[in-house]
Amino acid sequence: MKAFLPCRAGSQRVKFKNTRPFAGNKNGLLGLKLEQLIDCTEIDEIIVSTNDPLVEVIAESFKSPKVRVDNRPDYLCDDDATTDSLIDYVANLFLNEHFLWTHVTCPFFDSECYTKAINNYLLCLKNQTHDSLMGVKRIQTFLWDQDGPLYNRDKLKWPFTQSIEPIYEVDSTIFIVHSDLAKSLCDRIGVNPFLFENDSIASFDIDFTSEFTAAEKLWISENVNKGE
Repeated sequence: MKAFLPCRAGSQRVKFKNTRPFAGNKNGLLGLKLEQLIDCTEIDEIIVSTNDPLVEVIAESFKSPKVRVDNRPDYLCDDDATTDSLIDYVANLFLNEHFLWTHVTCPFFDSECYTKAINNYLLCLKNQTHDSLMGVKRIQTFLWDQDGPLYNRDKLKWPFTQSIEPIYEVDSTIFIVHSDLAKSLCDRIGVNPFLFENDSIASFDIDFTSEFTAAEKLWISENVNKGE
């Protein structure tokens, strides 16, 4: 299994988000994520796609045969570049093979999570139940939109939350698909993805400075509790 890790230069909300020191790791979220991906035995190549020289330096500093730097074109790295515009480019980096797409901004999705997700994906293919996989977080609570509640209030206006039909938030932890399917659909999932459920910690995604700070504190606390 190969992995695609996008790390473009610049961040609109958290400056130097990929490379700034994180919880004592001088190589930041990028260094932490590379450690996790390298430690996953199911992953044999990690493509770090970037236009950031510092990202390239950090990636090459690992001196791992698994890590390869892809110099992504600038037009796919600017603030107007969408994920949709990147998908076709990414799919063509892989030749008739399965690959996963992940992000450095999910530091708690570790090597064990990658192993479990990959094995789930391969099992789905074997059983022909799903054609792809994506990480999600279950939401099972009192949700409303502008038109009213998104849960049934006919019997009970405030039912036990565990009885509410769950919905799922797509997180940034992982997507797995075959490159041919990705090319044909121009997507990083197929038509019937397996929903790989993560708990609130594994699905933690850093998008704002406050979340970066909170993640550092949580990371330190988690490691202290593990005795590390």
